[in-house]
Amino acid sequence: MSQSGVLPSQKINAMLHSGEIAVDHPVLDGQIQPASLDLRLGTKAYRVRASFLPGAGNTVKDRLADFQMHEVDLTNGAVLEKGCVYVVPLMESLNLERNTNAVANAKSSTGRLDLLTRCIVDNGIEFDRIEAGYTGPLFAEISPRSFSVLVRPGMRLNQIRFRQGQSVLKDAELAALHADIGLVDGTAQIDDGLGFSVDLSLENNLVGYRAKPHTGVIDLDNIDHYEVDEFWEPVYAQNTRIILDPGAFYILVSREAVHIPPNCAAEMAPYLAMVGEFRVHYAGFFDPGFGNAGAGGTGSRGVLEVRCHEAPFVLEHGQSVGRLVYERMAEVPDILYGADLKSNYQGQGLKLSKHFKAP
Repeated sequence: MSQSGVLPSQKINAMLHSGEIAVDHPVLDGQIQPASLDLRLGTKAYRVRASFLPGAGNTVKDRLADFQMHEVDLTNGAVLEKGCVYVVPLMESLNLERNTNAVANAKSSTGRLDLLTRCIVDNGIEFDRIEAGYTGPLFAEISPRSFSVLVRPGMRLNQIRFRQGQSVLKDAELAALHADIGLVDGTAQIDDGLGFSVDLSLENNLVGYRAKPHTGVIDLDNIDHYEVDEFWEPVYAQNTRIILDPGAFYILVSREAVHIPPNCAAEMAPYLAMVGEFRVHYAGFFDPGFGNAGAGGTGSRGVLEVRCHEAPFVLEHGQSVGRLVYERMAEVPDILYGADLKSNYQGQGLKLSKHFKAP
């Protein structure tokens, strides 16, 4: 019997060969990550009136018939406009075994562009959660929030992680792991996961970026291409605090440097809404080896994608903004983040997406 936990890269590769993961086109180099599989856009997008979940007994295609406004051909590239909602069939589909479930999430670069991307499936009652034994197609719901984007078939905006059995580390296990290897620099705040806070300590220095409201289109194939000041305003702290404006999108950074050992993976958990009038977006997974010295890292800050809600909100240095939920791997992956594959964000501090030139 296989060990429970998050399935590593070698198991994902085996699932592709067995047909548990089916693909329209051969898998690309780098598509298999240490603990996840990147998902690729297909050739069509459907502009819909509103975001939706299919619900029990309904396929995504059935609901598209209710909500579709028009079809967009992505073959030669097409712009997905800010403020609109699109559904895109993906190149991958699933035929999961009865003991295997899955969870999807936006990739790091996707989240840093405020590009809301969620996975939906037939009969789905939750975004990004796929029940054990699911058989059927995968779709991405995409809603650009800050910038219009140019996309093409094969682009990878979200990723999927597979699990068997219980994988989440309990607080006692997390505390023991921190005592052994040090999950963060300094004291670990452990309470239903590993807490992290915001870094606003650099008085009169850059502590973050705020998205400009009226910008040009971002071609997602253009790496290290765009000037930062064309899309972002710098954010400076006063008295180690900033005031978040309602509706604005910010890139900030965690005070803690995070370590993910090779036998674990992690995911940012939702921030409790009753603690403040803002939301930290949680894009991407933290792969085995992220920030880990054994995989080329010395601790990596977590980049925070923050949006304020109804009222202006004062955010202060060291304020808790979220937590990392650590999960055990079923096996140590045969590739590690930062060691065996190209990794854009190993050892990162405050960093925009890879599409922007270094300031």
